Amino acid sequence: MYRVKEVFPTLQGEGAQAGRVAVFCRFSKCNLWTGREADRHRAVCQFCDTDFVGTDGQNGGTFASAGELARHVASFWPTPGQGRPLVVCTGGEPLLQLDEALIEAFHEQGLEVAVETNGTLPAPAGIDWLCVSPKAGAQVVIDVCDELKLVYPQQGASPEDYDGIRARERFLSPMASPYGLAGEDPEKQRNTRLAIDYCLQHPRWRLSVQMHKIVGID
Repeated sequence: MYRVKEVFPTLQGEGAQAGRVAVFCRFSKCNLWTGREADRHRAVCQFCDTDFVGTDGQNGGTFASAGELARHVASFWPTPGQGRPLVVCTGGEPLLQLDEALIEAFHEQGLEVAVETNGTLPAPAGIDWLCVSPKAGAQVVIDVCDELKLVYPQQGASPEDYDGIRARERFLSPMASPYGLAGEDPEKQRNTRLAIDYCLQHPRWRLSVQMHKIVGID
């Protein structure tokens, strides 16, 4: 049984594949926060602004088999036969549910499989693009990935802490104000400047901005 908050086609907004058409599959549940504001004070991840609770989101639901979920996700690819179909498995924490059976089912539907994870759980075999986004206070067990994306700055999680991870690409994503303030965000502006300065001094890192929020897409 797979529990999915929402499924929707959009453009990848961050990291190495920014701008690429993808179908997002947002799994319910996370191992670093319940997703409920009443529990925010004791969450390991303090800055998440994503709703991943339940299965009541756009095209969400419970799916009895890997094949059923894979067919559901594939049905949202905008134009069959065009482009390289991609599913981005996110959350919450997708590796609480994503397994080799589901990866194989996605592949059978012609989908490349990308995963955005906090890195605290082992990754199953077969993932085509693995993005690890570490959180302060959480032990990362994945040491090889395609993309390392660190929200910056995080107290207790500096870029140097992840030098041991072998990643093809390394990105800093500026920290926004808590709870997703509307309009101008002075804190994010300051953090963007800090991230730029860090990248200029450490060129192995690149800046990643949330393009989808800038241009106003989901």
